[in-house]
Amino acid sequence: MFERLQQLTEAGVSIWLDDLSRERLETGNLADLVKNWSVVGVTSNPAIFQKALGDGERYDAQVRELAAAGADVDSAARQITTDDVRNACQVLRPVFDATNGVDGRVSIEVGPGLAYDTAGTVKEAAELWREVGEPNLFIKIPGTPEGWPAITETIAAGISVNVTLIFGLDQYRHVMDAYLDGLEQAADNGHDLSQIHSVASFFVSRVDTEIDKRLEGTTSGPGTDPDLRGKAGVANARLAFKAYEEFFAGNRWLTLAGKGANTQRPLWASTGVKNPDYKDTLYVDELVVANTVNTMPQETLEAVADHGEIRGDRVRPFYDEATAHMDALAEAGIDYDDVIATLIEEGVDKFVTAWDSMLETLEESLEAARA
Repeated sequence: MFERLQQLTEAGVSIWLDDLSRERLETGNLADLVKNWSVVGVTSNPAIFQKALGDGERYDAQVRELAAAGADVDSAARQITTDDVRNACQVLRPVFDATNGVDGRVSIEVGPGLAYDTAGTVKEAAELWREVGEPNLFIKIPGTPEGWPAITETIAAGISVNVTLIFGLDQYRHVMDAYLDGLEQAADNGHDLSQIHSVASFFVSRVDTEIDKRLEGTTSGPGTDPDLRGKAGVANARLAFKAYEEFFAGNRWLTLAGKGANTQRPLWASTGVKNPDYKDTLYVDELVVANTVNTMPQETLEAVADHGEIRGDRVRPFYDEATAHMDALAEAGIDYDDVIATLIEEGVDKFVTAWDSMLETLEESLEAARA
């Protein structure tokens, strides 16, 4: 229906919605987005569930049932979120079947409090996979150092994974390596590698937010150049795609590909523009390249449909420019490694805070239902 969204799809970018709620499911909104807006996947996270439960009355009946059954807040949260994700999986199942498992995916995240707990992550990933019970599920695992072996073990069990909270290039290389470790073990375990899929969610806008903040704090020298601002997120993502191309051209990967393995597609996350001075479709327009996913909040999806600029490959021709920009930031005193460490820590903290807030709201609702 929408020409620009169709053009984005034809350029090889899978459009996923970065939002999920029972209202979207029950009103048919998600089905409409799939039918008419070129949406072929859904991502969720603790902040999204916090908003859904806080805003919607559509959970009230289930909360009353759970309260009557004596459910505690943790089990109630698990039941509610897995129900929504399962129902979304069913809406997306025709896309999954039509694309042979590449798209039609819905993601659910392990508890954010497990971001630094390898064993806990592996355990919860297996539980979520079993409880949702749909083949087009992705289990989201944070790309923390503790998450890397959890990615490997989960993939080795034949479970498809969406690696989240990736900000840095070295971090990303560890994530890709963990994926191949998992595939090699999965093959040894007798799994059909063609049925295992993964995406690596590389966050974009938050990189600009952090680096712009640091640039704005400089009072002299090259860091005061306004041309340095608002470009790091795109440059960093372009270099991530370069790393992806290089990694998935090596002999180790080619051996796995010969056994039917799928590459771990880059997914551009955090693509809603946070600075109103920047074009609201920036992180879509400038990251068009085949074999990627762009997961967007609805506001960004609507903006792209209305006035996005789809101009072919906006990644591969700009590797040198991206490198030059990151070099210029280093010369301006921006410590890239510190930026990445800060963003990972903040990312985990934000999800923990959102999840805890959701649990507080749900606990209040359960208590009210019991009264």
